[in-house]
Amino acid sequence: MQKINKNVVLALLSLTSLVFLLFQLYYYKFYLSQKNGTVFSKVRGSQSGQDGTRWHVVRKFLGLTASYNIPVYLIDPFVLGLVAKDIEQIRSSPEGPSPECKYFCAPRDFTTFALLDKTWKHEVGLLKTAEKMGFQWLKIINKDPRLDGMDDLSGIEIPLHYIFKLASHAIHLVVFYERSGNYLWHGPLRLKQHMDRKFVPFRKLHFGRYPGAYEKPELLLVSIDDLKVQIPKNPSSFLEEMLHSRFLECRYREARSFFQLYPDDASLDAVEFRKKAKSLLHLAALTLNNLGVKFWLSSGTCLGWYRQCNVIPYSKDVDLGIFIRDYKADIIPAFQKAGLPLKHKFGKVEDSLELSFQGDDDVKLDIFFFYEEDDHIWNGGTQAKSGKKFKYLFPKFTLCWTEFVELKVHVPCETRQYVEANYGPDWKVPVKMWDWKSSPSNVQYNGVWPVDEWDDVIQIY
Repeated sequence: MQKINKNVVLALLSLTSLVFLLFQLYYYKFYLSQKNGTVFSKVRGSQSGQDGTRWHVVRKFLGLTASYNIPVYLIDPFVLGLVAKDIEQIRSSPEGPSPECKYFCAPRDFTTFALLDKTWKHEVGLLKTAEKMGFQWLKIINKDPRLDGMDDLSGIEIPLHYIFKLASHAIHLVVFYERSGNYLWHGPLRLKQHMDRKFVPFRKLHFGRYPGAYEKPELLLVSIDDLKVQIPKNPSSFLEEMLHSRFLECRYREARSFFQLYPDDASLDAVEFRKKAKSLLHLAALTLNNLGVKFWLSSGTCLGWYRQCNVIPYSKDVDLGIFIRDYKADIIPAFQKAGLPLKHKFGKVEDSLELSFQGDDDVKLDIFFFYEEDDHIWNGGTQAKSGKKFKYLFPKFTLCWTEFVELKVHVPCETRQYVEANYGPDWKVPVKMWDWKSSPSNVQYNGVWPVDEWDDVIQIY
């Protein structure tokens, strides 16, 4: 057997080692660095390392969605908060306000974007492309509440949230749906049992702790940190809206159980009243919204929403609540201009104010003004013939959005406590004979109006 030259063997081994080392360097530079985000080119003037990672992940995500013509827009509260301070400069400068990476390099674990469900196409292809780009992703689905009122369709699930993770940063993509009240809704982020709860720090997410409702935003295309991105035209207004966006879904399952015990009134009179009540509520909402006056469903109207997801047909009126701090002198003339004449005005701004407007036929709109004390909230009532005053006490509450008769409208977030305060523990049982002076659980006698004030505090038209 021919003797093998040791020098040749050593040369071959050295060459093999060199080739393997070069391959490792190539693989690390062109694959692992892109997948794990360890090495990134700088945006102009930006820092390297973690700051550059955030910018790079956002850039790759925007490139991904653009390649599929998916019009996402920025809703990240932290980034929008920074943008809001420089909005005029950002609007006027096509290249952005600063050569430094100021916005997308800011410290945070997520950057949040939104999309409308009707623009969400080619999901499978996009997710596959995302994987090729190095993203890991998670899809969160749940029941479609728009169909929850229909027994045969209530099990249909829809995508609510997507998480795209690359290196140490993640993109939270919130899916917005258009609801019949002409507003946008996003669902909660609820992980199912098989999902990895350590995928990202979910508790730090700004969207998804509860459902939210928003007006349709007007969008503006701007350049931020060398990236073209759509943002709400008025970032400050969007951020304010976000603070008060919590949404409560109607309790369809409980409503079905209620109607099993107490069959719904489907008579012609009931159908006609509900139609008129819906029209009146929409007109009232339009009038108050135009004035910038915040209101909520109160009394029997609130009970109807909470108990049976509908107007109570024997209630004969629509009831709204307004905090007295939001009172405006324009309210009465605005309703009169809308074709709703004033029926009565009881009390005064300082004490127990109550307004009633006449709708079609015998359907009326009652507006109760609420006063805040240290440990409770109350509204007043007045008996016209005697001048007696009454007070209705409620535990303190906050306001949430809901959808009622195809209208986005406020209700007390603590609805059960609110309803129980007014109607007692047996609120689930219909009561058709109701005396506003004695039937409510929270009513208190509150003295008598002085006779010399009657002309001002008891006005009937």
